[in-house]
Amino acid sequence: MRSEGCHHARVYHHSVFSSTSSEMNRLEQQLAEMQRTHVRALTLFLTAGFPDAGSTVDLVLRLEEAGADVIEIGMPFSDPLADGPVIQQCSAVALKNGVTLDKIFAYVTAIRKRSQIPLVLMGYVNPVLRFGVDRFFDEARDVGVDGVIFPEIPLEEVMIFGPAIESRGLSNIMLVTPTSSPDRISAIDRQSSGFLYCVSVTGVTGMTKAPPAVDYIRNVKQHARKNPVLVGFGISKPEDVHRVAGEADGVIVGSALLKKLGDGVPRAELLNWVGEMKNALRNNGSSS
Repeated sequence: MRSEGCHHARVYHHSVFSSTSSEMNRLEQQLAEMQRTHVRALTLFLTAGFPDAGSTVDLVLRLEEAGADVIEIGMPFSDPLADGPVIQQCSAVALKNGVTLDKIFAYVTAIRKRSQIPLVLMGYVNPVLRFGVDRFFDEARDVGVDGVIFPEIPLEEVMIFGPAIESRGLSNIMLVTPTSSPDRISAIDRQSSGFLYCVSVTGVTGMTKAPPAVDYIRNVKQHARKNPVLVGFGISKPEDVHRVAGEADGVIVGSALLKKLGDGVPRAELLNWVGEMKNALRNNGSSS
């Protein structure tokens, strides 16, 4: 049985969003406090409705207990841009399971009844446009989403959703890559909020065998003055976490987690692996 008390360990000063951008949401509060105390953040990515439509809420709660600090919830889409085979397959399964944006908002509503862990929605533009931009961001704010990530929106097109995101008090998390110049890293950091998503490799998720380049992450940190830097893509084991934890403010793990779910890894083993990833951050968190 899940321990109900575990979800009250963290303190969040605002249980709902303000419509003003001057107040920090849960994500921003959480990461600001972790930076203040020199603690690295473990962010886990799940595809909503995978492995089945009824598993998402309980899975989020259990992952929080195991050590997750932030949860990204993937909004399944039929034509993903930055997702590798693992997440593509998970999205296809979720769509077959009947997952829609309305169902994702229902998941968040259910999570919020039992947890205040920061929640980020990650996905693509077309479903949002079809749903209705104002309706989407109103729903996201009202159910308790903290931030959004749209990988396909470049810096030059940030105004597509930027004002709608900011006016709802949500974080607009943007990505930098190994091909981003120092000036571009700085510009993207200025336009981002919540955290800066540092894509550790050139390519799609889950396809790299090479460890993230520490020099590149160090360069991103040097030019990102506004936001915490969280490293994603290519983080699949505690050794990867050890490699980057001294340079970044946290890590993002997606494909490795989803592969374990898809392979039917026993829940206890899965949660123990999450704990190992978190311990790797703790053990290396004071090195910089």
